[in-house]
Amino acid sequence: RKKGINQELSGVLNELWKLDVNRMKPGKDYKINLQGKAGFVAEGSNNARDSARAPLFSYVDEKKLKSMDTYAHFISLLDNYEMSTGVTEHVTKEELQENHLFLDAILKTEVMKCAHRYLVRKGLAKSDPAQFKSQLYDIWFNLYRRDKSGGEDSCGFEHVFVGETKHGKEIMGLHNWVQFYHQEKNNHVDYKGYKARNNKDTPDEDDHVLNLQFSWNGLVKPVGSCFIGVSPEFEVALFTIVFFLSDERVTKVTVKVDEYLLEIVVYRFGRSIGTSYPKMISSNNRDF
Repeated sequence: RKKGINQELSGVLNELWKLDVNRMKPGKDYKINLQGKAGFVAEGSNNARDSARAPLFSYVDEKKLKSMDTYAHFISLLDNYEMSTGVTEHVTKEELQENHLFLDAILKTEVMKCAHRYLVRKGLAKSDPAQFKSQLYDIWFNLYRRDKSGGEDSCGFEHVFVGETKHGKEIMGLHNWVQFYHQEKNNHVDYKGYKARNNKDTPDEDDHVLNLQFSWNGLVKPVGSCFIGVSPEFEVALFTIVFFLSDERVTKVTVKVDEYLLEIVVYRFGRSIGTSYPKMISSNNRDF
């Protein structure tokens, strides 16, 4: 297992982890309730046994959340998208403005500055902050056509952080905890339980990465994985770095971040992110 770890990238990501001052603290700023282990759901089926009667998030300090610039701007982006692919996105002036405000906010953080320095050092990003910002815009906010039948219906940010549905039959994306919490609070998301390979693999409530199963507006995601509690700038930094590392359609790297052994997966869609997410392989605070 160990030999596959990308040491250089792990080093950079641990630096970002240490710099992530906006990460929310489990048990204090938010509480999750893991409940039962989710069952198997066949591909394309929307029936899942509910192994969790209560929501995943039992508490989130919303005042603290909204008091942080990057979260506040992030939250304002969550209602800007049409959920269904094939439905053309109409981006208003105000929404364009919100995209820019979000990028401006994250670019002020030490997390993004560190990511930027690393990418410049590798010759992958422009050193001028304004040009780097426009690279980020292309990767995350440029609209593209995910469904052949319609107009420009998708973008990296929408897919990864907001989530979308395909032909009303399957959930795509939605790998962000703030969005998950908001959707759960509005009764659109129903958490079905955590996913674990075996009994040793049981997550705990302090984990900052989870594999979970849920339904969203009646559609089931058999297994989705997301960071919990980390800031939006941390996720953007991490996925942006991995996106830049290769021109392959799919990039998968194994890294050790804090106590977590993760696979970071990034799909590209032309010059943008198609999807990106972490996959928890194991956590150090448990014996494997």
